[in-house]
Amino acid sequence: MIDATAPLLSSSAYADAVTAAVRAAAAYYTDGATPLGDDEYDALVRAISAYEEAHPDEVLPDSPSGKVAGGAVVGDVPHSVPMLSLDNVFSGEELDAWAAGLERRLGRPVAAWCVEPKLDGLAVAARYRAGRLQQVLTRGDGLAGEDISHAADAVLGLPAALAEPVDIELRGEVLLTQEQFEAANRLRTEHGAEPFAHPRSGAAGTLRAKDRPYRVELTFFAYGALGLDEDLTHSALLERLAALGANTAASTDAHPLRCATTEEVQRRIEEIVALRAALPFGIDGVVVKADAAADQRDAGSGSRAPRWAVARKLAAEHKVTRLLDVEWNVGRTGIIAPRAVLEPVVIDGVTITYATLHNPADITRRGLMINDQVFVHRAGDVIPRVEAPLTEQRTGDERPIVFPEVCPRCGDAIDTSEQRWRCARGRNCQAVASVIYAAGRDQLDIEGLGGTRAVQLVESGLVADIADLFTLTREQLLGLDRMGETSTDNLLAALEEARNRPLGRVFCALGVRGTGRTMSRRIAAHFGSMAAIRAADADTLARVDGIGPEKARLIVSELTELAPLLDRLAAQRVGTAVTEPQVPAVDAPAGDGSGGDPAQAPAGGPLTGEAVVVTGSMTGPLAALSRNEMNELVERAGGKASSSVSKRTTLLVAGEKAGSKRAKAEELGIRVVAPEEFAVLVAEYLPQG
Repeated sequence: MIDATAPLLSSSAYADAVTAAVRAAAAYYTDGATPLGDDEYDALVRAISAYEEAHPDEVLPDSPSGKVAGGAVVGDVPHSVPMLSLDNVFSGEELDAWAAGLERRLGRPVAAWCVEPKLDGLAVAARYRAGRLQQVLTRGDGLAGEDISHAADAVLGLPAALAEPVDIELRGEVLLTQEQFEAANRLRTEHGAEPFAHPRSGAAGTLRAKDRPYRVELTFFAYGALGLDEDLTHSALLERLAALGANTAASTDAHPLRCATTEEVQRRIEEIVALRAALPFGIDGVVVKADAAADQRDAGSGSRAPRWAVARKLAAEHKVTRLLDVEWNVGRTGIIAPRAVLEPVVIDGVTITYATLHNPADITRRGLMINDQVFVHRAGDVIPRVEAPLTEQRTGDERPIVFPEVCPRCGDAIDTSEQRWRCARGRNCQAVASVIYAAGRDQLDIEGLGGTRAVQLVESGLVADIADLFTLTREQLLGLDRMGETSTDNLLAALEEARNRPLGRVFCALGVRGTGRTMSRRIAAHFGSMAAIRAADADTLARVDGIGPEKARLIVSELTELAPLLDRLAAQRVGTAVTEPQVPAVDAPAGDGSGGDPAQAPAGGPLTGEAVVVTGSMTGPLAALSRNEMNELVERAGGKASSSVSKRTTLLVAGEKAGSKRAKAEELGIRVVAPEEFAVLVAEYLPQG
């Protein structure tokens, strides 16, 4: 394989590079099945351009330089106006240089900039007549595209009819969100097809497919249009498109933002980069555009790209490497999780050697084999995952992945009745991990009970589960190595405090599958006591905000399994001393990320009716509180805690380095308060001491 990062030193090396780039571009813009990653492709094109600049008489006709989509794709339906690509920059310094060059070309400062995410999908043009969708085209070579109108009804955010009867051509990106990608691959494997390698290839393949026996949903985001007022700024144009009913990135945390200076542009880019891991779809960069229509007209366009816009490319989150082995690890609830051992690969500056494989059914569904070339995805600090094999790259040296026949930790039987396999001993297989989790700060917060002490307690036979912690005596603890009188008394005191933790924390300490800190608080607030939770059936649990029928059934099953443990905890008065305000049962609508209806929060406190988001580093009286403790504080005071800002948010607590959430709150007109002001508002609910 050609070294994409090496300079081209000869005409033969240049010719090989052009051939490799054309093949990679064809795969990128059709099905994405290329072993050449985005970073390598960008480096290869830069090397080709550098060679052509030094040897202008040797430029090959097939060179991707200056061509839309690298010159690798064509179409048969002409575009009314050329549909161009974007030029790229790869650092803040390059972006500043590009902005300065644009202002020199204009002979004046740019009036303002608009900064928006560069969505990782397929560019399309959607033509409307009298407000009704008539035709959808791919970008193709920029001059003509492929008619994909047959796929339009499966594209969310691309309405069949606009809010007004206008003649307009929307331009935007069609992609698979991560949720849609997983759903698409489930459908494909159920119908005997290979899974998509990654969301971009899935979007390209889905839009071109015809006569499938199943329907794959995609999502459209508009970023431009032809046929509207030519004097609209770009940011105003996006608002107009949203008003017409088209989906835009304004509906996301990485919403477009108008910036007055390049310093503000750089800050907004940093904010979007920080959001990258949490976005429900992939981005491969951030687009910076001159906002004013006059600046765009005066700057003009080249043969490949407009001169008034540029993409600040980000390091690729997808790379190709080799699957060397699969390890099988047992988690604290007894779940047996496969982990991929990879040939080391650098993704976004981090060397990746391991990645998640989810479960045995997922391995089978993806058709993975040892020694496969595989796509690996990493989003920010999220654990990397293996997405799909490059089956066309197989050499015959691949071999099947061997699944365990007994628990790899204890040798007991494996329960294979669900997709996620589990040791027949359940939590008892990993008592140490369960104890460590339960003692954590956001659960029972048992000071002095760390990993080393948990191992000692379990291996000594004193503790088999968390209920045993509350039966420990002073004599038993003093009999352990390195347990003096002071440490023993401190641990016993911490355990006594843990008996009286709020119900939400006690429930969270159980490690019930399908729940976490936020869901545990909601369940506790909804039912008010452990007895009420245990008495609830699946239909009752499903009425808690954020719990659907499937998760409700899992929780009921878990609570049945945990019944002996819960009985022993109740006998030790753990989780029974403190009840929480009960919430009236309501049928919760599908969430929008805002955390649900604030009317479901406990009433009577200063935050009654408020949907509250906390962001940034807390200061003043709140400085010592973790994010989980802040959310608990919100809910004790009658509010509804949420992690993301939306139109349903009513209050943002903005600490230091609040970032994009503050910007979005201000844009939506949401009340913003500093930590010190919020502390005064909820003073009577602050934890004592």
